[in-house]
Formats: sequence, structure tokens, C-alpha cells
Amino acid sequence: MGLPEAVAFARNFAVMVRVRGPDPKGLKMRRHAFHQYRSGETTLSASGMLIPANLYDTEVAKHLYGDLCEGMCLVVTVASVVEPFLSPQQRENVSQFQGRPELISGVRIDVMTEKISEKTDKGIPWPEAQLLSLVDIPTSAHCLQSLVESSFSPPELGWEVGWSLASYTNDSQHSKDILQTQGSLAVGGSGMLNLLCRSLTRMAILGVSLSLKDMLDSTVSSLNRRGDYLLAVGSPFGVLSPTHFFNSISVGCIANSYPPNSSDGSLLMADIRSLPGMEGSPIFSEYASLTGILIRPLRQKTSSVEIQLVIPWEVIVIASGGLLRNSPRNTVKELYHEGKSQDGGKGSFAKTDNVGSWGSNHEHSKFGSSSSLPIEKAMASICLVTIDDGVWASGVLLNSQGLILTNAHLLEPWRFGKTQISGYGDNPKIFPLLAEGAASVVKGVEEKQHSQTRRSTMTIFDPFSAHEREGYISRPNYNRHQTIRVRLDHVKPCVWCNAKVVYVCKGPWDVALLQLESIPDPLAPIVMNFSWPSMGSKAYVIGHGLFGPRCGFFPSVCSGVVTKVVEAETPQSYLSVQQEHTHGQLPAMLETTAAVHPGASGGAVINSDGHMIGLVTSNARHSGGTVIPHLNFSIPCAALAPIYAFSKDMKDLSLLRVLDEPDEYILSVWALMPPSYPKLPPTSELPQSLLDKNSKENKGSRFEKFIAERKEIFDQPSQHVKRGVNQIIPSKL
Repeated sequence: MGLPEAVAFARNFAVMVRVRGPDPKGLKMRRHAFHQYRSGETTLSASGMLIPANLYDTEVAKHLYGDLCEGMCLVVTVASVVEPFLSPQQRENVSQFQGRPELISGVRIDVMTEKISEKTDKGIPWPEAQLLSLVDIPTSAHCLQSLVESSFSPPELGWEVGWSLASYTNDSQHSKDILQTQGSLAVGGSGMLNLLCRSLTRMAILGVSLSLKDMLDSTVSSLNRRGDYLLAVGSPFGVLSPTHFFNSISVGCIANSYPPNSSDGSLLMADIRSLPGMEGSPIFSEYASLTGILIRPLRQKTSSVEIQLVIPWEVIVIASGGLLRNSPRNTVKELYHEGKSQDGGKGSFAKTDNVGSWGSNHEHSKFGSSSSLPIEKAMASICLVTIDDGVWASGVLLNSQGLILTNAHLLEPWRFGKTQISGYGDNPKIFPLLAEGAASVVKGVEEKQHSQTRRSTMTIFDPFSAHEREGYISRPNYNRHQTIRVRLDHVKPCVWCNAKVVYVCKGPWDVALLQLESIPDPLAPIVMNFSWPSMGSKAYVIGHGLFGPRCGFFPSVCSGVVTKVVEAETPQSYLSVQQEHTHGQLPAMLETTAAVHPGASGGAVINSDGHMIGLVTSNARHSGGTVIPHLNFSIPCAALAPIYAFSKDMKDLSLLRVLDEPDEYILSVWALMPPSYPKLPPTSELPQSLLDKNSKENKGSRFEKFIAERKEIFDQPSQHVKRGVNQIIPSKL
């Protein structure tokens, strides 16, 4: 199935929910980024999903709702769009209330579907809907609370609920929504946090009178893996203009899941572009199978970085008390029947033989170019690096002997603009657009997983002798004053290893090498691709962004494309280690649109084949402080060729000296500054006529000309002007 067919199919299930009701004091729109307020009436909107008949039990629906569900279709959306209009008694005890929710007088809920979105003589029709029930999702709420509580941060790095575009000015209620991740909240402690997480994950079931005889059935995706393609269909800003924003699409991938060690996480983190009004959007896989429902994001206070959250459909089904269903499940793929009608959305799915696991014979669809198997293989090479239980970043395994590639600014922040790493973003440069280092800080890391490393049977050696070490490490006392620990996630349970610094680049490249002191067997080294990355090609960033060691997350995945490759002349010293002929040019910087967050520094940029094409170094931010995660910079693998060559046997130290050689052009590229102009050739190479002219100029002819032009001024008598008791002689120049 191609993208146009998948979008056409998914749009059949996406709806827009509009709620209008009396609001004399204008309080109902609090915590909603966009709304309409007119003559004492507030209008809110969200997205939703029309539940196909094969995904809910009609007998259970009749038992729960009685005659209300006769002739109605069911819609699921987020409860936050209707909760402001609940009766005061129910609004205060939403979680404890049993039975059908009661709205205040004068509230109307409308639903727009794809089938009725076309205008008539009377405008766009809005069938009225009934609020049937509110469904708490306790497992997702617990995951969200656990996630926030484990991300202890200073107050300025706390988390908030909702969109960054929302305005909370003069909103006292907003103070209750701030998730102060310091062990207790300002109001109510962990109990208030629990209420907020339950509210964020709560769903609403609506009934709407629609005659949809051609309603399609849908399948449910049961394989939610990091890197899997996602398609969202929602209505951002829908309350402002449904004509413009109804059922817009956004694409991305699964970045991570929580709990991290579970194969069926109750909360998905999505690397997807979402806007206010898209909460409630149905999320589909690359085969247009239902994955889950989008809810409002978590947002970091200082950087306004948003973490998009998706509740898997299976989790919603469990919480629905038998109303909703999982079957039929999609374990591998569905084939879209070509015999569909001209509206582009009708058709059906037929499942192929079910396969319990994804084997080597699995064929990937062209839709989204998702390559989850190669990406999963590359994830095994990404590790978490911590220093003194305070700073964390990412690293890449280079060989089976435990050599790890990471960034130098993790170890020597003073070389990159700071005396120490003190918070999110440690590598700023003074520029209108600032490069932002991606190492991060965690307070009081408590290890729940004991080190389970074992001494390898192979001999672990230090490739540097004592006198050689001093020539390569700027601070020889690293290992004496810093505790460096590395977490390897490719084995279960994860393994913590001690590491030592063996190399920090002194040249223009932000690279360093660590060596594991004990090695779990086996390791999963990365596969590098040294070819020139193609602009527009798919790129995945894999690293430990935003959430630190306490959360126990495996590496997150963010998808994008290669937007720019900055080139430089290949240094002569590189010619001996060049993997491919580059016609005298070397890729010096790689730019992508994949999101890079603090903590992802030292991670890998991966292509669709699962091969590393760059080392993540920094994202960007405006001089005002706003982080731009989708503009980031990486070191191309072609520039890392000397390190790769060294990693083969770790004996030829001359390979690393190649990186230490100064290069003003490459240095200016990474300083985000215009490159310096080339120097003029030696005077012996200039024509004789130009040499004679330059010789005269050098003898002061320019100064003599300046004096001659101003001779008349010097010859005139000076004019004295009295200013009080002092006399000032004004200059004539």
C-alpha cells in the first residue's frame, strides 16, 4: 500500500469533535491552546476516531448504554475536550463517578466525519453527539506518573502538560498543571500528579447518529517497535476553521515506549509533528492498521520541547470493560485490494499468514520506507554514558573489544564554551543561531540495575603507553577524578560497565574514545557507511535524549531526512585512510531534520539500511534560548574514517594523529561562522608591476596622501571656544 492509499483509508475513521457551551466567566478554555469565546459561550475542539463495527461489541454497548446506542456509531476522543462542561459534582470527582456523565445545561457536542465534510447549501453539517461514558486508562496513567517521577530535575527543568502554543497568562489553574519533578508537587504532592496523569490519559466515548453503510473495518497493529512508521490524522486548530484544518495528516515514527523493558508498552512516545487540536487523533501504522490514540504532550518548561504521547489501542481496550475489541489483529501486513471505488477510501484488508516473529523473509512495504529490522539492529550498538552520576550522553560501540565513540564536549566542556556541564545544552556558540550540545544532566542517579559485567576471556589492553597517553589526553587525570560508566542495552537485563578515557581529539573534531574495563560477551559493534550521504535521504537519530538513566529507557529513535552536507577540502593526511574516492572533497558536517534532544550527543545518525552515517554532536537554538531540535549537526562517517581504521586492531596510533591536525576551515564550519578567506600567495608569485605598486604603498604613500589632502586644515589658525573656565580646541579633522 502506498502513502496516498493509506491516507485515504485512515481518513475514513478520523473525525473532529466540537463542544459548545455556556461560559459566562470565560473559564472553560483554560489549558486549551485554541478556542472560540463569543457572547458568553466557549467552543472547544479536538480530534477523534469513528470506531468501526468490528472493533466494539454491540451487545456490551446495549448493556452499557441501553437505547441510547440504537442507530448510533461510537466515537472515541480525549476526555479533556468535554471535562470543562461536566456538572460541578462530576467535575470534582471524575475518577470516582460511575454511570453516564452529566453535562451542564446548554452544552452541545457535534462531530464532523469525512463522509459529511462537504458543504451543502446550509454549510457544513454537524451531526449532534451524546456523551456516553468516560474511560480511565490506569496503566497508561501509572506509566506517565512513573516516567515523570523518575525524571527528577531542578524546578526550571520541570515538565508541564499541554501544548507549547497554549497561553496560561493569569491562569491560577495552570499552577496545578505544572509537574514539579522534585519528588512532590506544589499542591497535593504525588496525589496531584496522579490526578493530572489520569486526566491526561482519560478517554471519552461518544455516540453519534450517522448512517454509514459503507463503513470500513480496520485491523489493529500488535507490533509497536521503536522506529516503526506512524501516520496521524487529526484536525489542528479545527475550531478556528474546519475548512482549512479538518483531517490533516502528520507522519513520524515510534521513538520509545514505557515501561522500557516491556514488549507491549502502555505508553508510546512518538516522534511526530503534532499541533493543538490533534489530541484524540487516531494513529496508524505503515500498513494503515490502528496503533493508538494521540493525547496531549508533555512539555519541558525551559526548552518547550514536547514529547508526543500515544496510548496503544490494546491498552484502551483493556480499560473499556469489554466494550472495545482488539480483533482482528495485524501481525505482519495486510494487502489493500485494488478494486476500490473512486472515492479512494473504500476497500478492505486481507491478512496474510500470521507469523509469530519478524523473520528475514519479511518484505517491507514502500509506504514510509520503514526499515525497523535494520534500525533495531543498529540500536544494539548505542549505549548510555554517565560521568560521576551527574552528566549523561550517548555513545557508539565500534568493535568487539569495547571501544566506544562519543563526543569530546562530554569530557572537556571548557573547550566548547563552558567551564562545566551544568544543564541541558552544554555546547553553545555565540552566534544568532547557536549550536547546542546535547549532553545532559541528571541529579542523584540511583542504579536499580547492578553491574552484571564479567571479565572477557580476551585480553583487554590499553593501546596507549604512558608517554603516548600524555600526548593524546588533554587532562591525564580523567580516570582519577571522574567515574565513567557505560550502560549496554543490547542484553537483558542491561549491563553497567566502568570505562576509561583513551583519546580526546585536540583538533577541530568533537570526538573522544572510551574503553570498557570489562566486556560483556558478545558486543554489537555498529556498521559504518563512509559514502557521501544523499540530501533528502532518510535519516534516523538514535540516542538517549531527554530522559536520563533513572528512567531506564532504551535508546530513542527520531526520523527525518538529510538536509545538507557541508564539504571541505580533504586534508592530505586523510588520503591514506579514505574509504572511497571523494574527488578531493570531504563531508565535514551533516545536517538532518531528525529531532536531537539533550542527552543524544554521541549517538548515531543511521540510514535506512541501519548503517551509521554520522555522529550526533549538537542541535541548534536561537540566541534567545529557544531550542531547535529539528536543526542539528553531526560529524559524517567519512570524517571519522581514521577512528574506524584505528578500531580494527587499536595499534596504529598515527591514525588518530590525523584528527588532531589543525584545520581552520573545518574549525570555522563547526563554529557556524563564515570560513576565512584564503591567504594571498607569496610575493614572489605576484607580477612585477604589482610588486612595484605594493612596494610604494608599503612606504607610507597612503599616509602622505592623507596629510596632503588636509594641509589647508592644518595651516588655518585654531579657534578657541570658552566653556566655563575651560577652553576646548575643536579638532578640524
